[in-house]
Amino acid sequence: MLKMEDFLMIRDLHHQGLNISQIARETGFNRRTIRRRLEAEVLPMPQKRARKPGKLADYTEYIQRRITDYPLRATRIYREIQEMGCDGKYTVVKDYIRSIRPPEGTSAVLRFETKPGVQAQVDWADCGYLDVDEHQRTVYCFSMILGYSRMRFMEFTLATDVYTLIQCHLHAFDYFGGYTEELLYDNIKTVILKRAIRAGDHQWNPKFEDFFTHLGFIPRVCKPYCPQTKGKVENSIGFVKRDFLLGSTFTSLEDMNRQLRRWCDRVNGEPHGTTHEIPFERLQQENLQSLTNSPPYQLRREERRKISREAYVSYRGNRYSVPYRYAGREAVLELQDSRMDVRVGTEVICTHTVVPGHGRVIREKEHFTGLLAEAMRCNARCSRKTSRPLFTMVTPEVEHRSLAVYDTFADEVHP
Repeated sequence: MLKMEDFLMIRDLHHQGLNISQIARETGFNRRTIRRRLEAEVLPMPQKRARKPGKLADYTEYIQRRITDYPLRATRIYREIQEMGCDGKYTVVKDYIRSIRPPEGTSAVLRFETKPGVQAQVDWADCGYLDVDEHQRTVYCFSMILGYSRMRFMEFTLATDVYTLIQCHLHAFDYFGGYTEELLYDNIKTVILKRAIRAGDHQWNPKFEDFFTHLGFIPRVCKPYCPQTKGKVENSIGFVKRDFLLGSTFTSLEDMNRQLRRWCDRVNGEPHGTTHEIPFERLQQENLQSLTNSPPYQLRREERRKISREAYVSYRGNRYSVPYRYAGREAVLELQDSRMDVRVGTEVICTHTVVPGHGRVIREKEHFTGLLAEAMRCNARCSRKTSRPLFTMVTPEVEHRSLAVYDTFADEVHP
């Protein structure tokens, strides 16, 4: 490449009267180069070579659109473009994403590590809304993470009541193959009703107390307004929102949970960002307490209802018949899985299978056997007691006189 001093030397020799051939012999440059430099007013700047299109060339538009629509992490984007056929390295994707969005600041926290089998952390999170039977319902995410192995379990629900909480626990314990010595919670009413200074004086939710007493684990609650105490599960909830929910599509709650279970299997089979080990492998060291150490826990939900005058009880938008003689009474619905027992006092008066949907009527014919005859007898009795004639016939009053009056009139006529 011709340098500035060579360019100036060629111009100076030309001004001295040398022709192109003489300058070529003097400097050693070919005549074409000398002619171009003499015709140029300034030294031409070197041209940058055009970069060859990289392996992300066909995916940059997709990456930019995904980053614009959702603040997805590089690992999520990398996985998606791999499925589209990209064979580039993760570092290339990470560097490109870093260049198109500003870095996010983070606050410093103190990490607390637990020994195997000691503690798990539990939390709920709101995850948007879902249309169910033409009604918009909030979707909640139950999350549990084992402190040592970082094994995650998550499940989407439409409620956060104590029965749903216990059911999610049982699903998580089944997924992990057991449970830890203690579990850490927020100060939620489904776990604790009243917090005391001493843990032994806490007033637990009776239903939840029955559950943890049956299995034998110890519940712990965080200090109020201190979510960092259970930072592992807090991070997991943020992770599932970014890496799973954000930008995904589903057809139903069941579809959400099916996809979520596959996601849990995948992330539990990959090295964790903190431990740099695979949670499934560390799970073998947890030495969890087995569910087989105690009898299976029978989860029975109880809800109070008043039986209508038509002899029906309502549950989740559907109506279920009961024997008509209990109309107007207070009842307790005992629910286990899809079975519903209706109890009045200590007597179970009927049993139904809970059906999906909304606005349905489940009627058992035998519940109304004899109702029509009894209603007709009752109507007849009421009719006899309350029936009145439309009008009343009254006999005219006749004046009654003593016969002595007529004798007096007779004497006056015949003196």
